[in-house]
Amino acid sequence: MSIHIKPVILCGGSGTRLWPLSRQSLPKQFVPMIDGKSLLELTLRRVKDLTIHQSIQVLANIDHRFLVEDHAKFAGVEVEMVLEPTPRNTAPAILASALLADADDLMLFMPADHYIPDEDLFLKTVVAGTESAKSGSIVTFGIKPTSPHTGYGYIEVENQNKVVKDVLKFIEKPNIKTAEEFLVSGQHFWNAGIFLTKASTIIEAMKVFAQDIFESVSRSVELASQSDNKVHLDRETFQNSRSESIDYALLEKFDSIQMVPFQGVWSDVGGWNALAEFDTGKSKNAHYYESRNTFIQPDKRPVIALGLEDIIIADTSDAVLVVSKSHSERVKEVVADLTSKGISVATDHRHAIRPWGCYDSIEEGKGYKVKNISVNPGQSLSLQRHQHRSEHWVVIEGVAEVVCGKKEFALHANESTYIPRGTIHRLSNKGKTILKIIEIQTGEYLEEDDIERFEDKYNR
Repeated sequence: MSIHIKPVILCGGSGTRLWPLSRQSLPKQFVPMIDGKSLLELTLRRVKDLTIHQSIQVLANIDHRFLVEDHAKFAGVEVEMVLEPTPRNTAPAILASALLADADDLMLFMPADHYIPDEDLFLKTVVAGTESAKSGSIVTFGIKPTSPHTGYGYIEVENQNKVVKDVLKFIEKPNIKTAEEFLVSGQHFWNAGIFLTKASTIIEAMKVFAQDIFESVSRSVELASQSDNKVHLDRETFQNSRSESIDYALLEKFDSIQMVPFQGVWSDVGGWNALAEFDTGKSKNAHYYESRNTFIQPDKRPVIALGLEDIIIADTSDAVLVVSKSHSERVKEVVADLTSKGISVATDHRHAIRPWGCYDSIEEGKGYKVKNISVNPGQSLSLQRHQHRSEHWVVIEGVAEVVCGKKEFALHANESTYIPRGTIHRLSNKGKTILKIIEIQTGEYLEEDDIERFEDKYNR
């Protein structure tokens, strides 16, 4: 189904309601959570047949650019990235995308973290809104409510017997009584946060309704740099932009908004209750005994629920969450409290993905930390040094190419070396298989910001 539509995927957000599975360092859109696939990968697959463009555009934080590339490979698609130097919500990001497009481009904006299993029905629904979008309207997509949900915004439409309906207004998250009324009204739909419009429509409307954002973002696009498939928005001018959602900045003020109902299954996977709805019961490590309405998200070890009701258990290698379903929407508050107390697991996973590979922090205590490091074939860490720690490397698999001061040498399995504090060094894998090493750090300060880089192929 190739038509003139440019898919644009909004890949921001931290998904803290799904902690500890989703964290700031690895937000929910990158976590494999639906049949081993991430929500970003599923979103890329969903729209890859929608466009005649050679690639799909992804709006992402600059710190996540390598994650986006990895998940695009998993999905078998090419992407072009517009990289935000700092989070400024959806309005500035969407405007930047529109400014980089041709004026007549028909653009489909959608979040990266939604689950829509019926791809064909989704594409047919999008196509139904194309003529209205071409004529200058902004076309949204609403979900027919299946419950009186108080966690979603709603769209109220005219009671028209036609596919594309005129929008009367957007409504914030209602109380339960109002949500129950919306459920039976026939004129209220969940706001999916997906919309279709021309680039020129976004640009001209932002000039009128959010001129300050328009001026800052326009300048940021003018001063942007490009490399390969990436557009790096100018940091200083983008930071000057007001942080605002596209709903507040534009959609609630624009006078030509229409909506196409989507009749299929949809979820924003906004929290644990939503994820539990997609439990297939296939996990070999989740075991239920005399338990009702209970959901287990296991990691690598067996997790057993016995005699529980209305409970969610989420197990990861470094944190466990046990929460009643009635309190699951408040996980975000708990994460904020943990973050304010400086508890690292609130924001960072023990297992960290890097552009060169990954590492797993196995153990740490006062004055030491142990990591299991994997370096992908042909990759290398930056040429760097540390002011506060020394490192001991032991090769487990593969061959390590090591720079340590003025020396360069190879290390094979069961061989080791020592990197003194303050010494410039680099670890590389020039082989064709994954390099695995154990790294033991010792010193008075062992955090990740004790890195001074001299050369880095990833431009960090």
